[in-house]
Amino acid sequence: MKRTLSALLIALSVSCSVKETVNFTNPVLHFDYSDPDVCRVGDHYYMTASSFNFFPGLPILHSRDLVHWEQVGAALADYPAPEFHGAVQHGCGVWAPAIRYHDGWFYIYVGDPDRGVFMVKTQDVTGRWEPPVWVVEEKGFIDPCPLWDSEGNAWLSHGAAGSRAGLKSILFVAPMKADGTALTGPSRIVFDGHLTQPTIEGTKFYERDGWYYIFAPAGGVATGWQTVLRSRSVYGPYEEKIVMAWAPGTVNGPHQGAWVTGPDGGDWFLHFQDKGAYGRIVHLQPMTWRSDGWPLIGEDPDGDGVGQPVSSGRMAVSGKRLSSVGNGFPAAAVGPYGLDLSWQYPSVPGPYWHRALPDGGVRLYSVKQEHIGLWECPNLLERMFPAERFTTTAKLTFHPNPQLKERGECAGFVVMGESYAGVRVVDTADGAALQYIECTDAHRGGQELVQPLALLDYTLTPQAFPYSSGNVPAVKYPDIREVTLWLRLEVAPQEVEGNVPDALCRFSYSLDGESFTDAGEPFVAAPGRWIGARQAFFCSRQVSKNDSGWVDIGLL
Repeated sequence: MKRTLSALLIALSVSCSVKETVNFTNPVLHFDYSDPDVCRVGDHYYMTASSFNFFPGLPILHSRDLVHWEQVGAALADYPAPEFHGAVQHGCGVWAPAIRYHDGWFYIYVGDPDRGVFMVKTQDVTGRWEPPVWVVEEKGFIDPCPLWDSEGNAWLSHGAAGSRAGLKSILFVAPMKADGTALTGPSRIVFDGHLTQPTIEGTKFYERDGWYYIFAPAGGVATGWQTVLRSRSVYGPYEEKIVMAWAPGTVNGPHQGAWVTGPDGGDWFLHFQDKGAYGRIVHLQPMTWRSDGWPLIGEDPDGDGVGQPVSSGRMAVSGKRLSSVGNGFPAAAVGPYGLDLSWQYPSVPGPYWHRALPDGGVRLYSVKQEHIGLWECPNLLERMFPAERFTTTAKLTFHPNPQLKERGECAGFVVMGESYAGVRVVDTADGAALQYIECTDAHRGGQELVQPLALLDYTLTPQAFPYSSGNVPAVKYPDIREVTLWLRLEVAPQEVEGNVPDALCRFSYSLDGESFTDAGEPFVAAPGRWIGARQAFFCSRQVSKNDSGWVDIGLL
């Protein structure tokens, strides 16, 4: 093995000349960072993104050039809603955050569609963030963005989730306390997009040259465009203009993102593209301000004032920059759970779920499940797909609890989404049963199909309590059972006419780490709820016991 569990390469800090041109190819991050937002502090850029029901949440990424990124923190280790603790709330929780730096503090505002808008803040962007403060409690409020304007006023823009509010395609502005902790008046609808900007959402609020601007995507995630609104008054009326839309041969539905100005005065826009099972990946676009006061995002080959996404470009940077190796892989620091921040659980984890191992691996303890199957399994240790084409190989050493009379404790490696598939090992009376599992439409109650692969023998290690008292013999414990195997996942794009490519997944297994045997048929990955497919490890059981088995996992 022997690498850290993340398998994400460590970013190296390299010196550059004071002025340097950096070439980039989109996507700059082939990772599922939905609804990205960015702010700049000096020569440093900081990004966050939606994390929905995954924890640690609100990833914090750092860059010196908007192209090469590393994850340096996470702003949300816990969540003030009990249903997120030890249970999966698919697609709920943390929607479309906005990150800003104001008066020495970093602020992130987040919409929870079921609860309202909360804020977290810190003076140490890579350290601990303060607990969430509910700025406004209102079901249906989403996509918030703060603005401290040039006159010293604080404002909050936001949208509405039709699934909760019963109304969408409208945008709001509300006055806010100077410290950003609460609204000082009601939210007012400042724009109705039903006729011209359907499904407008994802507000980003700015001020420039005496104008208030709201950047907001419309038209839907996969098929929409970028709209900008502007007004001399914070409450409008707002003019509207489409400033970027996809065209044949460009990115489908360039969706929600962020305008940021570099130290040299150059303007840039980061946004996401919905790429199906690969998730919502991040693109970088040049941005210019036209003489009429409207922005143009991307390139404008026909001169109509509506940009289209670029596939590549270059930008000037100054000072030192981070250089990450291979397809924009961001390095990641160790997070609040003792694991590399690239790993998340689909719920707030319990303290008994894992242990970080000294060699960089992780030990997952089996957790009793209330549900059959993995769709509602809260202790899946998951990470995003890192590229269109990649291979992950993991060494698993499984130690089932020797005191469980009811067998069935299991551990495995799967590709997780609304459908899932993978390989697991199950403790049985006859040995360790290796199985390929597949579940279609798990989110609709689909049942797992099980294909036997092999029956493996355990290695037995006798265990005895080492002390005796007088004539009382040492206590005899059951033999420790152990089995080691290697599991491999290979993912490659499969072209689909007129659409983004499918992610074709192939699993295989090995008993010696060298010779691999195919497991099951190739599987087309399915996205989850608002997210891409994910790689996931698990260790679970259906029975209660005062102790558990475990699996040790290391990536090669």
